[in-house]
Amino acid sequence: MAKSLTSHRPALAVGLKLGALFLFTAMAALVKALSDTFPPGEMVFFRSLFAIPVIIGWLLWRGELAQGLITRKPMGHVWRGVLGTSAMGLTFTGLALLPLPEVTAIGYATPIFTLILAAVILGERIRMIRIGAVSLGLLGVLIMIWPRLGGNNMESTATLGALCVLVATMARGFVQIHIRQLVQVDHPAAVAFYFSVTATLLSALTAFWGWTAPALEQTLILALVGLTGGVAQILVTTSYKFAQASMLAPYDYTTMLFAVVIGYVWFDELPTLVMLGGAALVIAGNVVVILRERQLGLERAKARSVTDPKG
Repeated sequence: MAKSLTSHRPALAVGLKLGALFLFTAMAALVKALSDTFPPGEMVFFRSLFAIPVIIGWLLWRGELAQGLITRKPMGHVWRGVLGTSAMGLTFTGLALLPLPEVTAIGYATPIFTLILAAVILGERIRMIRIGAVSLGLLGVLIMIWPRLGGNNMESTATLGALCVLVATMARGFVQIHIRQLVQVDHPAAVAFYFSVTATLLSALTAFWGWTAPALEQTLILALVGLTGGVAQILVTTSYKFAQASMLAPYDYTTMLFAVVIGYVWFDELPTLVMLGGAALVIAGNVVVILRERQLGLERAKARSVTDPKG
């Protein structure tokens, strides 16, 4: 049974969620700015390493450090680390090769792939409404990546970037399914802590393929990537204490506004109409899923009130 909210404070929840989304977008921009100098594996290492003290401090403050260190499925965290680290590395590769708004838009397909994988792996039923939503979302993805997959004037690096981000999005779908299974036996604090640890160790292995020694200023920026990501994760997690996930989910799409502004100001990038059209279809598919889940949640709550009377 889901835990009740600490308190229902929607304004605070929205503020925390928007703050987290802005920080995630800013972190992606920092990664993109550093991508000409540092390989993706090295940036994943710093992103994960410097998130660890933030997470530990947060767990200490909440009194959950003990839960964050206990696990009943250690190998489950290893596989979650492999999937999550791979997704992060592929996304960082895509950021080096594609405009920031485009990477952001393709990433919106994660809930669509999660829904498909939940049906295949977990046996969850997908009815016609959600099948239509999935189809709409996949059409949007195809529209977004199609210009990168063909045409005489398209650069091969852009094609590689689109494929990397698409595979990363699929991998994040696997991650979401895996987390659903992990939190059945382990505390969410353990999932957050052990992912940062395993991602740090796994990304460190890429040093054998060659890293770039950072100068002091660059080291500080790389550390800022990890700190920003860690704080953003804490903010988004905390936001769910004050409002339901279904209420906060639509705000995920404000990252497109952040990405467009940052992309234009920092990298002189502008999204194409094709990309925006595809993104709109993906977002529409996700919104249908969100609304359907909200409806099903209300129906389940009503059924419980009838079958489990309190009076």
